[in-house]
Amino acid sequence: DTGQAGTVLATLLSDAGLLTPEQLRHAQRIHGKLRATRTLSSVLFELHYVDEAAVRTVLRTQRPTLPLGEVLVELGYLAAAQLKVALALQRERPGTRLGELLCELNLADRGAVFGVLADLRGVLSIDPGQVDLDPSILKLAPLRVCRTHHFVPLRRDDAGMLVAFADPFDQAAVAAARQCLGAVIAGVTTLKSVATALDRAERLLAVPAGETSVAENPVVAAVNEIIQTAIDQQASDIHFEPMRDRLRIRFRQDGAMIPFRDVPHELAHAMISRIKVLAGADIAERRRHQDGRILFEINRGSVDIRVSIYISIHGEKAVLRLLNNRGTLMTIRDIGMAPRMLEYLGSDVLDAPSGVVIVSGPTGSGKTTTLYAAVNHLNNADTSIITAEDPVEYVIDGIAQCSINPKINLSYEETLKHIMRQDPDVIVIGEIRDQFSAEVAINAALTGHKVLTTFHTEDSIGGLVRLMNMNIEAFLISSTVISVIAQRLLRRVCANCREEHVLTPHELRRLGYSGAEVGQFRFLRGTGCPQCRHTGYRGRVAVFELLVLNERVRDAVIARRTSYEIRRICTETSGLVTLLEDGITKAAAGETTFEEIIRELPRLSPPRPLAELHRLLGVRG
Repeated sequence: DTGQAGTVLATLLSDAGLLTPEQLRHAQRIHGKLRATRTLSSVLFELHYVDEAAVRTVLRTQRPTLPLGEVLVELGYLAAAQLKVALALQRERPGTRLGELLCELNLADRGAVFGVLADLRGVLSIDPGQVDLDPSILKLAPLRVCRTHHFVPLRRDDAGMLVAFADPFDQAAVAAARQCLGAVIAGVTTLKSVATALDRAERLLAVPAGETSVAENPVVAAVNEIIQTAIDQQASDIHFEPMRDRLRIRFRQDGAMIPFRDVPHELAHAMISRIKVLAGADIAERRRHQDGRILFEINRGSVDIRVSIYISIHGEKAVLRLLNNRGTLMTIRDIGMAPRMLEYLGSDVLDAPSGVVIVSGPTGSGKTTTLYAAVNHLNNADTSIITAEDPVEYVIDGIAQCSINPKINLSYEETLKHIMRQDPDVIVIGEIRDQFSAEVAINAALTGHKVLTTFHTEDSIGGLVRLMNMNIEAFLISSTVISVIAQRLLRRVCANCREEHVLTPHELRRLGYSGAEVGQFRFLRGTGCPQCRHTGYRGRVAVFELLVLNERVRDAVIARRTSYEIRRICTETSGLVTLLEDGITKAAAGETTFEEIIRELPRLSPPRPLAELHRLLGVRG
């Protein structure tokens, strides 16, 4: 009975003073009417009585004796029907752990499963793939012992050695780790993560300690050090820019260009040549633009780097894009959507049986991250997913991913011709580039497939208008497109140096509000500190515009109404919250600044009052 977990958690929340008796009774009355479809915890979340962080805190501190599967269902990470399937399969495979089984079947997110398990058991949840392995620590425990008992040592703390176990409650495994490593701090991870980490450890230990022949070259060492620094600083791009008298090196961090270093002009050619060698480009060709790819090995695996060489008047400019330097794959809960928008995304968009879902925005707006989060949400044992991408940025278990390579005639056109023969349920097209790829997406949706893709447009309405301008019939767009998600990435206010910023009447007018509303808006801004490199910003936050097409919007598309008219119909009938309005809501919550909103977000129509936006997005004022 999964309802028992909700009752236990609600009681613990009440005992901890996080939930009043009146709130609990009110939630229980509502839950009684919705019992067939909703958990008690989801009702508490919807009423804003508690949030998920409070429940997880209670799990960690009280550690109730609840089954893992029931807690995952209660918190919304797993459907009750999926739990029944997993439990039935577990009975057929004695000795299989439920957490491993859920991950293997792609029924639940790995981070959610092992995060909840760690909370219930009072241990750490660890992803060894995000930890740099230390050869001196790896040598303390023979790899044979680590593989036999499924653990990997990660780092030494004051209390002992942090070790990731597939099963931290396997007494034989813990005893073997203690015998090799001494005092042990146990963490939990998947069996597959342990095996992957041990494979990395084996490769790392196989490199002779004295092997320095390549690194002795100062240019080689300098290029390696620049790339490693960019990876450590979570940069998305490295720019090697030839000037008249020097080579300027800059990183793109949080969407902004940050100066890193200037190199003497005489070293510029040697550094660009080294990058060409790494990327497999022609070092003798200096008259034409070139592309290449680098797999840069680091302690936690490898970083895929795409290289573009561009001929300028002062020499060759190289831009290195670090593709998988952003940590682990996000879930749709993590991307930053407001609660009600997230609910519509799940129920009305991703759970629809067929149709086209478009993620739109300019380059660097986070479209790919959102696309992969959606794919990850759809990935399960019952669904066949196939992709055509340029390039594959995240590798996801359980789906067929194709990376476009025009050099061997593996083009978008060639790949999309074959993709329909693979019997897919979900098709992911990395980007709609032209009329051909748009027609493939539309035709796939017409034959009952779900299609996810990205598009370069300013906002969600612009995505519909641009499809019509590609000579796609309006009635085909109307009948196949389910949703258009527009997004931007704004810089996040530095938590270390933020201060209150009360908007002036002039600033309010720039947002589209009257001066009488000045008291409602108290934004934050950063003053600058060493932690944010004196920019006032650290990290980024996504803002979204989710258009779910209803009948009124579809009729407007068929009638080829103007973008202004379609936008008005959307806001009046489909609950559309614009990019500007979502940005204002996030700025009012202290996540970003007035300056970022003005700099990044289109102001196509006046925003609605803040209280109405809070209601539409399901957030607290």
